[in-house]
Amino acid sequence: MQSERRSTWTLAAWALPCLPMAGLGLPLVVYLPEYYSSELGLSLAAVGGAFAMVRFLDMAFDPFIGGVMDATRSPIGRFRLWFLISVPIVATAAYMLFMAKPGVTAGYLLLWLLVVYAGTSISTLAQVAWGAVLSNDYDQRSRIYGWWQAGNVVGIILVLTLPALLPMVGIRAHGVGVAAMGWFIVVLTPLTVAFAAWRVPEPQVAAPATRAGLRAYLGLFRRANVVRLLVADFLIGAGPGITGALFFFFMERVKGFDKGEASLLLLVYFLGGLAGAPLWTRLATRFGKHQTLAVSNLLYAATTLCALLIPPGSLAVGALLMFLIGVPFAAGAFLLRAMMADVGDEERLEGGVDRTGLLYALLSGTVKLASAAAVGVGFWVLQQFNFDPSARGSSEGLDGLSWLFVLAPAGLALLAAWLVMNFPLTAERHADIRRRLAERDLADAAAQPSKPEEIHAYTQRPAE
Repeated sequence: MQSERRSTWTLAAWALPCLPMAGLGLPLVVYLPEYYSSELGLSLAAVGGAFAMVRFLDMAFDPFIGGVMDATRSPIGRFRLWFLISVPIVATAAYMLFMAKPGVTAGYLLLWLLVVYAGTSISTLAQVAWGAVLSNDYDQRSRIYGWWQAGNVVGIILVLTLPALLPMVGIRAHGVGVAAMGWFIVVLTPLTVAFAAWRVPEPQVAAPATRAGLRAYLGLFRRANVVRLLVADFLIGAGPGITGALFFFFMERVKGFDKGEASLLLLVYFLGGLAGAPLWTRLATRFGKHQTLAVSNLLYAATTLCALLIPPGSLAVGALLMFLIGVPFAAGAFLLRAMMADVGDEERLEGGVDRTGLLYALLSGTVKLASAAAVGVGFWVLQQFNFDPSARGSSEGLDGLSWLFVLAPAGLALLAAWLVMNFPLTAERHADIRRRLAERDLADAAAQPSKPEEIHAYTQRPAE
């Protein structure tokens, strides 16, 4: 049996592409909707509708590409190959979206959102599924996805420094900051993905390639553990999605910060997430992933409500509270993905087929559904409050904006905590699943003595 611990350098290389991908993901939710409505002249309804429509269309793409990945066999692996394929798609679409000029149409936004989300679907799904096969150990998966989350947060921090630093050197044009984010993504994406593909191994699977059709996709929804994780992922993703979509409106119009100060507060929020990632990894190892996830959501709900206490214009108090809100934010995404890797083992034991790509496609779908709800529903509700994003001096709709900014994320986090508190796939249950899988793999290998190399990669490949 191989050592279950991947080296720090291997995990760092695997997580490196998170830098540009997170640098793309945050602006898509936080900067671009506001930028296209406030600076490029599209209406709130047009922007919200475009983002929501693309997210719903993109969700149908995830199970398709997840099934294709599971059926892929190549000399460099299933997921590493698709990670490389995603690079030109992401880079081209990012350039078109971030370099857009005033006068663009809703059709232009819709087209390039479709392309960029297709590329990020392939990239994100390939990376997280690749992480699931790097180790089969319950606790090491928390460590692996802890690196993934840390890479995402560092990427967000790096891209946030661009609009925060530009005013310090005399550049205050909002469009220049958005373009700088675009170049960050276009340049770093091919470099980091190529490095990860070069340095990180992908264990080969012995199972024959099987194409997942609609029946296999729908069959996963009959598994209670899968459904519970998907609902929890939606709730946990929708809360910060609402925070992100409304962040600049809230900080500028309600709390009186300018664009640069608001960007700095958002940076501090993610610094809190970076500080929290290793904390939640240690707690998950000691107390279990599901219990740690429940506690993090309770803390997130409590701290999010405190955003109302930020005195208008007080950067110091705002930074402190945003840091505290950011600490529990880090836990949800990576712990759920580590838990889904365990569910993948359960599915392989009971169903006899490796559905890693399809399972992570389902998670990718809930992220997109949550994002669509955050932007589409959030902007629609704002419009019902008669909030006007271009009426800088008006107070109309500000009370509704404030309560939507804190109550929706807090309520969703409380629901998620209740949902995952008693998750049944514990470390002990997972250890039994791995034992039974190892016994079956060895029995299958013994029945085919002419092909000993086809023992499952988890029992065959040395750790790196």
